[in-house]
Amino acid sequence: MKKDKAVVVFSGGQDSTTCLLWALKEFKEVATVTFDYGQRHYEEINCAKDIVKELGVSFHLLDMTFMNQLSPNALTHHDMEVEDGVDGELPSTFVPGRNHLFLSFAAVYAHSIGAKHIVTGVCETDYSGYPDCRDQFVKSLNVTLNLAMDQQFVIHTPLMWLNKAETWELADQLNALSFIRERTLTCYHGVRGDGCGECPSCKLRMQGLMQYENQKERREE
Repeated sequence: MKKDKAVVVFSGGQDSTTCLLWALKEFKEVATVTFDYGQRHYEEINCAKDIVKELGVSFHLLDMTFMNQLSPNALTHHDMEVEDGVDGELPSTFVPGRNHLFLSFAAVYAHSIGAKHIVTGVCETDYSGYPDCRDQFVKSLNVTLNLAMDQQFVIHTPLMWLNKAETWELADQLNALSFIRERTLTCYHGVRGDGCGECPSCKLRMQGLMQYENQKERREE
């Protein structure tokens, strides 16, 4: 893969930034594609721009604001509260088909720049029940995209079977734990770094970090 080009689906968050740094080690050339889908905070896009600029990677922004016309959810409708799912229901932040659309558009962009690898940070371990984060879905879509465009794309999911603690461990292995902790934006309220500390995303992120740091400390004793 060191001779190949890859496109990273990039949001400026912890997971996609970890994937971007992973891709920079795995591929000769890396580009990013970021989606403006009317998410709660444009700061997410600003954060993504800042990170790719610092890393010297190309940045391509696609306008997908039409997505807020398709379904009510707390990420694209600012009048909705961010809430965890109850009784097996999905959280209010679930955007139906988001990863399906993102990966499909990323594949078209990859085709246009001659890239055959697509990298995404979806994860089945900490996926909050989102159906389009599952390994089965990604493998199925990979086949469909190859048939649709008569290409041999490979969708890479470096985080698919990692929990949040293991994702932090991968960041540490990439010598980027501090970079990812300080530069990325995962918070549903648009606060970079450790975030607001209150929203579900911030809580999951911090729990994973604390778990990894505790594990690392025990190993070093």
